[in-house]
Amino acid sequence: MLTRHDLKELQALTKVPALSILLPTHRTSPDNKQDPIRVKNLVREAKDRLSQEFSARQLEPLLKNLDTLADDIDYTYALDGLALFVSHDIAKKFYLPFPVPQRIIIDQSFATRDLVYGLHRAQRYWVFLLSQGATRLLAGTGETLEEVTDQNFPMEMTGPGATTNLPDKADSAYMDDRHRRFFQQVDRAFTEYAEGEALPLVLGGVIRQISFFQEVSAYTAQVAGTTTGNFDNATVAELVPEVWPIVQNVRQQQRQDALKDLDKAMGEKKVSTALEEIWQLANEGRGKLLLVESDYHVPGVVDEKGGLQVVDEKGGTEVMDDAVDEIIEAVLAMGGEVMLMENGSLADHHGIVMTLRY
Repeated sequence: MLTRHDLKELQALTKVPALSILLPTHRTSPDNKQDPIRVKNLVREAKDRLSQEFSARQLEPLLKNLDTLADDIDYTYALDGLALFVSHDIAKKFYLPFPVPQRIIIDQSFATRDLVYGLHRAQRYWVFLLSQGATRLLAGTGETLEEVTDQNFPMEMTGPGATTNLPDKADSAYMDDRHRRFFQQVDRAFTEYAEGEALPLVLGGVIRQISFFQEVSAYTAQVAGTTTGNFDNATVAELVPEVWPIVQNVRQQQRQDALKDLDKAMGEKKVSTALEEIWQLANEGRGKLLLVESDYHVPGVVDEKGGLQVVDEKGGTEVMDDAVDEIIEAVLAMGGEVMLMENGSLADHHGIVMTLRY
């Protein structure tokens, strides 16, 4: 599953040509039967466009990566969207738990904006399944969970009491210390995924190991809840019912806190409710907390002065499909916060409102 860590890696890569292929996909039959055909057609179109700009020799490594990546797509794992990113030395695919518009982009960097928007509109969180056998990390987006499998996770405890025998005089205190050290290692490895975002964290495992992790973790403030048991062999389908109610409770509390902050800001007259004004203030860095209903979308254009003009319909190269996503991006880029609210909860503010720093 796509994570913020993945996005940072993709955004850091700049090498011409960088090919991005995005398309909506389907989770169930019969709609998903058309997905392989659409991918095949997009790959062919991408090759045609590339061949018009680059020589066969220049394209050889990229085209080899593209064919390998396309052949490796497992459509049984398809979700709501698919993203392929390919260059001479990179080939990555992501099954997305949100739809993206179909497009082919050839540029000096990968096209990640649609992915950024999708991540911001979904409730995201982490799940740790703690075990000395193999601690597992899962990324959550809504009710979709996907396990992280890379050079760090799953992480297995090694050494005495795990992959080698215990010393003759080892006691329970010795093993407790070994477990704490192992979970310190887990916690340090998690840093590169958690960097820059304080997402909710759900812990699963036997009570003793959850306790050890919480003793040594730098992320205890993000722990949203725990679920106890042995999850060494638990499937994603089995985990969702265990985890999702915890995340929903966190989301509800976050929304209640956001509404309290809004009431306070309104009393201090530090609030903007007009979309055009919110656009301007967000880009000036004055946005503290943006509250927007989950399904609130507005097409718009940017005028010659950089202001926002709302339009009635999407279409045309100058029209943004959704100005709200641009506002979200601006608020986050300037260090503000964004909270997606339930539809109808901001009816008094026409679906969107922003508290101000000053």
